Amino acid sequence: MDKVCVVMGVGEGNGEALVRRFSEEGYRVAMLARSRDYLESLEQSIANSHAFPCDATDTDKVGETFQAIEKQLGLVSVLLYNAGGGVFKSAEDASPEDFEANWRLNVKGLVVATQAALPQLRQHDRSSIVVTSASAALRGRANTAPFASAKAAQRSLAQSLARQLGPEKIHVANVIIDGVVDLPRTRKALGDKPDDFFVQPAAVADAVWMLTQQDPSAWTFELDLRPFGETW
Repeated sequence: MDKVCVVMGVGEGNGEALVRRFSEEGYRVAMLARSRDYLESLEQSIANSHAFPCDATDTDKVGETFQAIEKQLGLVSVLLYNAGGGVFKSAEDASPEDFEANWRLNVKGLVVATQAALPQLRQHDRSSIVVTSASAALRGRANTAPFASAKAAQRSLAQSLARQLGPEKIHVANVIIDGVVDLPRTRKALGDKPDDFFVQPAAVADAVWMLTQQDPSAWTFELDLRPFGETW
């Protein structure tokens, strides 16, 4: 095995599904998240997965972690930036600290991860960076001001990276998830919704895998994913 994938932001749902998908494809998968216990539980159940507890906004820790990944697993060829989250308030009700916290996770984290990964990504003939985004990157609703502004900035950053790194055969793609991801907490909150209302994490992981396999002559920068019944 000489293929190494990093998944940043591993939790229930898309993060775990990405780990499983790339493990099935023969990758050594480095799992990054703040919860050591959760990562170590996944490490026991998913082949070729490896726990690296790390806060995506901690510049020094991210750099150290990527060095440890190279030493333990090999050179990273795929970076999946799934770390995200947000404060859902209006611009009037949100504090400046709310805006800054969203920016740190969605924008600073991607910057730090990319800078840490690039020396390894550049040593491959082809490599990939895929960002998990949300429809908030394209439209800001009244009560999503901190989250939407950070996701819009993240999307522009991803586009800048794609234009810069494409000539180096580093494929940068942004995945817009327009729907409610199927998680225990979303099922509980939306108990009246049918199964096909929800975005299935395994299907998201399939789409991300496809992006990393595209021929350089026909790369996708942005991919929209939504359930067939979603209004858009």
